[in-house]
Amino acid sequence: MDEQLERRLRELLDKQEITEIIYKNARAVDRRDAPLMSTGFHPDATDDHGMFQGKASDFVPWVMEVLSTMEMTQHVVGNVLIRLDGDQATSESYFIAHHLIKAENGAGIWLGAAEDAADQFMVAGGRYLDRFEKQDGEWRIVHRHAVFDWNTEMDSTEKWDRDALDTWVFGKPAPHDASYQLLPTED
Repeated sequence: MDEQLERRLRELLDKQEITEIIYKNARAVDRRDAPLMSTGFHPDATDDHGMFQGKASDFVPWVMEVLSTMEMTQHVVGNVLIRLDGDQATSESYFIAHHLIKAENGAGIWLGAAEDAADQFMVAGGRYLDRFEKQDGEWRIVHRHAVFDWNTEMDSTEKWDRDALDTWVFGKPAPHDASYQLLPTED
């Protein structure tokens, strides 16, 4: 194999590994899987989500607590752009994050709505600006900065009677979600 092709293949593999980390982080958030989220960060990594700024090792339990107030979330990640520079990389990835926040879990307080608010549906769009490093042959995030571009909030219109739809499979936190049978977190 010629040198240029070998370099291009290495870049492709590095970008794929970085992309997988970005996707696994979204899965970890939506499945409330703290151990999986932790695998995406180097031990000394930092995170800036606006309302949280600090060490990623402190961010993981903090965000899990925030997620415990939500019935369900779904983060859709796309437009992943990655620039490699040796064992360092930067990336920008777009996200659209859906959140169902039950009234009894403080939807009104969390979203700034009235104290007696109904269940709330909040959608936010933004981007993750990540810095990665390859240490000991493994890519991980060294800093994540969440940039928020827009959001919308409304009363939830979900009408599914989940108890009556007993043949349907609904998303659940890890490890009880159906996806963990198909795609375990261990690689």
